[in-house]
Amino acid sequence: MTMELDGYDRTLLAAIQNDARLAQRDLGELANLSTAAVNRRLKLLSHAGVIERYVACLNPKALGHGLTIIVEVKVESERAELLQEMQRSFTSCPQIQQCYYVAGECDFVLIFLVRDMEQYVALTRSLFHDNNNVKAFKTLVALDRVKTGMSVPI
Repeated sequence: MTMELDGYDRTLLAAIQNDARLAQRDLGELANLSTAAVNRRLKLLSHAGVIERYVACLNPKALGHGLTIIVEVKVESERAELLQEMQRSFTSCPQIQQCYYVAGECDFVLIFLVRDMEQYVALTRSLFHDNNNVKAFKTLVALDRVKTGMSVPI
């Protein structure tokens, strides 16, 4: 579903994308809207699917997940049922932060957050080695998380 966004909507989206804890009164001051108007607009934006959810961004190192790993996965077959099975296993793994089905030299790109290399090796066994549809995978270890985020340009 698409929705026409005006300047008020864009102001609200930029503000909550930066800090979803802002009070509706404060959002109203930023956008020059009443609190009731802010409430209505946020409900409409949520209902239209523009706002998917409200989340908190956590520091992975503070929670013991200091290793970021990017993995390229090549599959044997791209039959729909086999791809769906892989997607289910990838989306159900809490250590996989992002999963992309891509065109090019590989079929999937995965972003992992793990405690250490031992945890990653264990995950490769269950996700890749035990999966007959995985032809090959390539591991890239991030030396530093230079820029991360999910902000959408508004």
